Amino acid sequence: MLRWIRQQLGFDPPHQSETRTVYVANRFPQHGHYVPQRFADNRIISSKYTIWNFVPKNLFEQFRRIANFYFLIIFLVQLMIDTPTSPVTSGLPLFFVITVTAIKQGYEDWLRHKADNEVNGAPVFVVRSGSLVQTRSKNIRVGDIVRVAKDETFPVDLVLLSSDRPDGTCHITTASLDGETNLKTHYSVAETAVCQSVSQLEALQAVVECQQPEADLYRFVGRITVTQHGEEIVRPLGPENLLLRGARLKNTKEIFGVAVYTGMESKMALNYKCKSQKRSAVEKSMNTFLIIYLGILLFEAILSTILKYAWQAEDKWDEPFYNQKTEQERNSSPILKFISDFLAFLVLYNFIIPISLYVTVEMQKFLGSFFIGWDLDLYHEESDQKAQVNTSDLNEELGQVEYVFTDKTGTLTENEMQFRECSINGTKYREVNGKLVPEGMTDDTPDGSTPHLIGDEVLFLKAVSLCHTVQISYDQPDCLVGGGDPFAHANGFSSSHMEYYASSPDEKALVEAAKRIGVAFTCSNGDIMEIKTFGKPERYKLLHVLEFDANRRRMSVILQTPSGGTVLFTKGAESAILPFATGGEIEKTRLHVDEFALKGLRTLVVACRHFSPEEYIDVDRRLNAARTALQQREERLQEAFSYIERDLQLLGATGVEDKLQDKVQETIEALRLAGIKVWVLTGDKHETAVSVSLSCGHFHRTMNILELLQQRSDNECAEQLRVLARRIKEDHVIQHGLVVDGASLSLALREHEKLFMEVCKNCSAVLCCRMAPLQKAKVVRLLKTSPEKPITLAIGDGANDVSMIQEAHVGIGIMGKEGRQAVRNSDYAIARFKFLAKLLLVHGHFYYIRIATLVQYFFYKNVCFITPQFLYQFFCLFSQQTLYDSVYLTLYNICFTSLPILVYSLFEQLVHPHILQNKPGLYRDISKNSLLSFRTFLYWTLLGFCHAFVFFFGSYILMGEDTSLMGNGQMFGNWTFGTLVFTVMVITVTLKLALETHFWTWMNHFVTWGSIAFYFIFSLFYGGIIWPFLHTQDMYFVFVQLLSSGSAWFAIIIIVITCLFPDVVKKVLYRHLLPTSTQKSQSLSTPQAQTLSCVESLCCYQHGQSGCSRLAHFLEQMTGQCRGTANHCHTSSHSNRSWSDTENFYSNDRSILTLSPIEASHC
Repeated sequence: MLRWIRQQLGFDPPHQSETRTVYVANRFPQHGHYVPQRFADNRIISSKYTIWNFVPKNLFEQFRRIANFYFLIIFLVQLMIDTPTSPVTSGLPLFFVITVTAIKQGYEDWLRHKADNEVNGAPVFVVRSGSLVQTRSKNIRVGDIVRVAKDETFPVDLVLLSSDRPDGTCHITTASLDGETNLKTHYSVAETAVCQSVSQLEALQAVVECQQPEADLYRFVGRITVTQHGEEIVRPLGPENLLLRGARLKNTKEIFGVAVYTGMESKMALNYKCKSQKRSAVEKSMNTFLIIYLGILLFEAILSTILKYAWQAEDKWDEPFYNQKTEQERNSSPILKFISDFLAFLVLYNFIIPISLYVTVEMQKFLGSFFIGWDLDLYHEESDQKAQVNTSDLNEELGQVEYVFTDKTGTLTENEMQFRECSINGTKYREVNGKLVPEGMTDDTPDGSTPHLIGDEVLFLKAVSLCHTVQISYDQPDCLVGGGDPFAHANGFSSSHMEYYASSPDEKALVEAAKRIGVAFTCSNGDIMEIKTFGKPERYKLLHVLEFDANRRRMSVILQTPSGGTVLFTKGAESAILPFATGGEIEKTRLHVDEFALKGLRTLVVACRHFSPEEYIDVDRRLNAARTALQQREERLQEAFSYIERDLQLLGATGVEDKLQDKVQETIEALRLAGIKVWVLTGDKHETAVSVSLSCGHFHRTMNILELLQQRSDNECAEQLRVLARRIKEDHVIQHGLVVDGASLSLALREHEKLFMEVCKNCSAVLCCRMAPLQKAKVVRLLKTSPEKPITLAIGDGANDVSMIQEAHVGIGIMGKEGRQAVRNSDYAIARFKFLAKLLLVHGHFYYIRIATLVQYFFYKNVCFITPQFLYQFFCLFSQQTLYDSVYLTLYNICFTSLPILVYSLFEQLVHPHILQNKPGLYRDISKNSLLSFRTFLYWTLLGFCHAFVFFFGSYILMGEDTSLMGNGQMFGNWTFGTLVFTVMVITVTLKLALETHFWTWMNHFVTWGSIAFYFIFSLFYGGIIWPFLHTQDMYFVFVQLLSSGSAWFAIIIIVITCLFPDVVKKVLYRHLLPTSTQKSQSLSTPQAQTLSCVESLCCYQHGQSGCSRLAHFLEQMTGQCRGTANHCHTSSHSNRSWSDTENFYSNDRSILTLSPIEASHC
């Protein structure tokens, strides 16, 4: 127990050494004083709270928010001293906010507990005491031998001991870990692969030594020592021997493995990463405004306290005859009395800080985020994927983006590779009808005949067919079994019986191309690889795989040929192969690679090396020594790889085409018109990247392209940057583009950030090629932290884009073919790049104007609320008498004025969504947080003060001279006066929001007029009954009396008109004399177009197909649009369309093609 406490406090970490020793089947040594290491159990804990710590922990987290803590202090002050308002006025709203948030977080955590219990209680089989025992997943211990059957997920991180296959291999998929759906082969060591029964495993004497747990999914360093006949055999263990928790067993009946990492120490659990909290610009502005209002509150409280004592300097006001002081009051300390009065005024005015603002903003963000997922224009039918929102806190940030950083492969392109050309021994070839045709020749060979390829071409195709990590899936899983040739075809095989799976689309495209041409990879069975060269089978023994890594940028295989020789095949980037090549047509191949790149093809260079028996013995020894090392294994492997991958014989190069995605050019142009600068960050070589940039419209043909490439030193880089800066100033070209490579970028970022940023900011498009993943994040951070602090957005589809996505203000993942890591780590996920235009130009625009108005309006209505209370003190000798009843104080923000602004912030549309996409320039109107600028904030605040003065003095003028407004001469009192002010205020602030609303639905009408009606009904009910639990009945019959006075009705109408009429005049004058681009666009909207809402794009698919789901129907009913059924979306009105199919920027908006401008009654 004491040790556990010390571990929790961090004094006694459970792992003292750098490695852990795992005894297979927990056969601990019997001799000596062995003390077993302590390991975590196999429980997964993703929940945040327990039943014991939920209340204190949740309260602690909630009161870390400044507004909640502030209201807690106010509540405590009300409890401790005699304040003018009841503690309920602060306590009830605070309790409501805290309770709602706690229930939401508690429910989410309960769901996590439920999911954890399902995982931890799952049945598993382990080998114990010579038999197979069923137990729960949470009971697995490090060292247990676990059995996993086909299609089951691995419950712990296991080192593979054996499988039902003779060679001890198994196939798995890691879709739940990294999204890759291809089959991966994992291996066991030969000494344990033979242990296929429980009795053999029970007799196994083995010890696994490995590194302590770490989060990297692709790194594992260990070794296994097997004792056979008294002799210890040591074998290396790497990632290919480790089966990760969460992966799934495929195409293998069963496997046995030893648990090495359990529970929260498994690699999957270590990747449960809490992303750093991103805060939007609106939230930062909101906090600034809160501080300003806190200053106003303190100023009003201090001023009121000072004026109170200035007023009471005269004896007749200090102690009037009707309010004599007690002896205790006379003898009390003046300082304590001053502090007490100050705190009382602080309590009286505290509602100027809107506590319900946080709740409303959270609800608006949470509910508003559903519109992105429901938008059918962001739905990709081919892949059946809709947009998803992972972080609703950043919705409005989509309307503030100034820089977009995009990956190229899989983001701008399809990541669907097609083999186009190759270079073999200095001769260019292209594929025509499944045959290799040299450049300049046509395919005149009769169909079906075997092409005559010479030795160089065949060797090249063999290298392509053998140098890869592709897996094969069979319809009939008889790989090396005889009995009929399943591959008989024109070239000796048929594709109907097998399918290739690869983690890299390039590899799959190359292997499939080689198969079409005549050299087919037909089988991989353990360390045997079989190919068929024009129908003739050949078997190669796989000796070693030198895995691909980002630093080497190449991968290799060492094979034993059918003739008994040893050969190394390697492929990779030309910069990683050509410097190490000593034979072959190097210069011609380099030229061909550059030509392929200029066409926009992805290039790989292929080479080989033949080993003599002595050389191979040396290579094998070096590899085994590096792979069995427990310390610095990666460094030693890199040294071994460098020693092996040299003196290469160049075979040729391949050119693979990656097609551009649909509508990429239109999307980039729309973003540029919206004032957004697009940067492309890619790992491809410079020629390929430039070619793709030109084809997708990122670079224009008329653009002046500047280059910062192959810089060798800081001085050289600085000089080139100065030259580029001068050229930008001297060249009278409207637009410049910059191309920079990774090496030059490293130099530029090291010493010359300012100069580099100056060049970049003067370029309308920047292309960074040969980029490492961390360099992408550094570029994003460089822009983020520049003096202008622009809002950045990063978009990518692969694991190499994760760091960039997490670094940017807004991260967007593309649901592509490179796994789901980018999607999991993003804030938003979309299926195609073209959807980015609508996400920013429409959804971003709407979210920003909605929340900006919400924040300003909240502050405005609270200034209207509290300022009359402040003014009232001048008329009651600063006695801290409250103007409003406590119930009104409590319900003003919770009930009377909360719903209209919430509905406004969910449905408001300043401009029709089609126009926003048609006119990307409208995005500039809301850039730089313009709707929450200090000037706008000042306008709303002053407007609140002006309206408050009109409320108070308008009512005062009416009642100040003659309070006998009843027909019977009965006089009004202070509660009637306060109620009159409050009534005018509720009506005015509600109608003020109605004036700001451009897009009316039945929901807006319901909550706007319903809020006013609810106030009147509630007040009649509240004031018409004597409530026994209230110690005073101040409001009894007050509201009824007020409404029975014709003068009061007249006052209400006059004051409301006086407040709102100047607003109407201002809006009319500004719209006609100084209209903004947005207001001009509003006038362009036809009445028919204005009746169509954003929600209506959910109603119809292209070609008029019905697309209304239950959610869409629900939204149609809520907004009062889409009357009738979705089947009324007619395409018969095509002749009346005001938008054509060919117009740019919104052609992915399906509703345009079918709805515009059909009458509202049709849809």
